[in-house]
Amino acid sequence: MARRLLSTWFPRLASDTVLRRRPAEGPFALVHRSRNTEHLHCLNEIAERNGLHRGMTLADARAICPDLITRPADIAREAAALAALRRWMGRYAPMVARDGSDGLIADITGVPHLFGGEQDLRGDLHARMARAGLSVVSAIAGTRGAAHALARHGGGIIPEGRLVDKIGPLPVSALRTDTETTQALGRMGLTRIADLITQPRAPLARRFGSGLILRLDQALGHQPEPVAAETEAPHFGVRMTLPEPIGLQADVMAGLTRLLDRLCHTLGQHHMGARRLRLDLHRVDREIAQVEIGLARPMRDPERITALFSKGIADVEAGFGIEAMRLEAHVTERLPPEQIGGGQAMRHEDALADLFSRLGNRLGFERVLRLLPAESTIPERSFLLAPAAYSEAAPPPPRTGPERPIIIFPPEPVAIRGMDHPGHPPARFRWRRMQFTTMRATGPERIAPEWWLIDPDWQSGLRDYWRIETREGPRLWLFHTPQSPAWSVQGEFA
Repeated sequence: MARRLLSTWFPRLASDTVLRRRPAEGPFALVHRSRNTEHLHCLNEIAERNGLHRGMTLADARAICPDLITRPADIAREAAALAALRRWMGRYAPMVARDGSDGLIADITGVPHLFGGEQDLRGDLHARMARAGLSVVSAIAGTRGAAHALARHGGGIIPEGRLVDKIGPLPVSALRTDTETTQALGRMGLTRIADLITQPRAPLARRFGSGLILRLDQALGHQPEPVAAETEAPHFGVRMTLPEPIGLQADVMAGLTRLLDRLCHTLGQHHMGARRLRLDLHRVDREIAQVEIGLARPMRDPERITALFSKGIADVEAGFGIEAMRLEAHVTERLPPEQIGGGQAMRHEDALADLFSRLGNRLGFERVLRLLPAESTIPERSFLLAPAAYSEAAPPPPRTGPERPIIIFPPEPVAIRGMDHPGHPPARFRWRRMQFTTMRATGPERIAPEWWLIDPDWQSGLRDYWRIETREGPRLWLFHTPQSPAWSVQGEFA
């Protein structure tokens, strides 16, 4: 049986995908910023008819078409759309692979008769893509290179035995050669594939490299080019269709418990843990209510995860009832096997992670912070603030120097009463509208500014820090600079 391959090209995949969600009338384009200039990334058909094309700068496009509607391109969403189409193309072939960033290649050997022939197979593909709102050009040929070339130059079907006749008139760029090689061939008058076929291979290889010959032989079928289907990434999602609509919170929580048991079992088989989960509640009136939670650390313990969904599910409006539920862990991380459940007391780190999860879902994970030690002698730089959910706790480095206050704040000036010996702490001073009398002073601890960093607060130079015990009770951290007689408070001891 002769080998047959189907190449599908989606010339406006990115724009079609965006317009399906948010339709727009008139010329439309997605823009991508590169080298401080915005370029057109993908256009709809109306914009192309107005003379715009990919790669054009946005300024030139506005000059040609002032009413152009633009939105920023999302490369990740475009890749996700192509991945979804690759899975869907499994209806036509068991082996489907990506062909560039906007195309697919499928080995349909032995399949076309199930659809009534190759022409009917292409017709079914185009009809379904049209209903989905996606532009597509397809081609069927005996080699991958020939199918790719024809799909990007009009599409069609190359019957067996007519490969050279069909791809010969196509430009040499259809062979997937780089721009420099294509331009060099054009300067020699070799603009079509047929011009290359008649040329001796050895001179072409010496002048343009073996890559050109390999692409030509692959298109003609002299060199194999298999379709290697990508390994399907595991999908962590489960669903449940209910025999009758439900609306009580207890019923939804019971269904969620069953879904979580199945989902966590799948996560455990792949040694993965969930970081973000989304619960879709399909209502009878076709509306979908979503409840999404985040986790402070990878987790696959159903009991602990269920508790985090309670508040979100309580706020859901069930309407006339919920008829289906779908739970997906759309953000996952590696998680080695671990012991869960068993009625044992919860570990300290697990309890802390659950606390971070509850606070993060209410306030935002970026707002739940922890202190981390930093290598610096400057008091205000001796720690870092980091999101607790995305950092690990670190013990403070061992200190060999003087004691540091537990509370540090920006320097606050103090008012000195009476005359004191220069360089020695004041006997009496006023701070925050309160009078203090020094009982004991320990110091000084001299701290020099970090010369490799620019900090306006340390432009005055060295500081001498003193630990002051006052008669009124507070233990304060005062400093002054040798160049200035003024004193300031920057911390308070416990």
